Amino acid sequence: MLRTAASLVVCFAFVGAALAQENSNRVIEGDVLLIDRVERTHANAELPRRGMLMGQVERRFGAPSQRLAPVGGGSPRTPPITRWVYPEFTVYFENSHVVNAVVNRAGPHERGPRQAERPAG
Repeated sequence: MLRTAASLVVCFAFVGAALAQENSNRVIEGDVLLIDRVERTHANAELPRRGMLMGQVERRFGAPSQRLAPVGGGSPRTPPITRWVYPEFTVYFENSHVVNAVVNRAGPHERGPRQAERPAG
């Protein structure tokens, strides 16, 4: 029984070494994650800071390529949220103050999280 177990260990060691050699000869490719590009872009790009006013953002970064109408605003718990889209980033405002700025996708080939779906009804 001990001889059989020792033979199995040697056999597994040989198979493991062969697989390791095969994997070292193969080129492994993968997708660049969206989060990696966003972190690099955030490190190198200047984005509007939280708390800036709409006028300050426009003076510093110019006019946005797209201004979307405010969403929400039906109550103090849900203030109006406005979105300005620039070529490199998008700015979200609560009333007239920046609450967030995010880097846009590089193009349709870049994969990232799915967009939120609105509930039906």
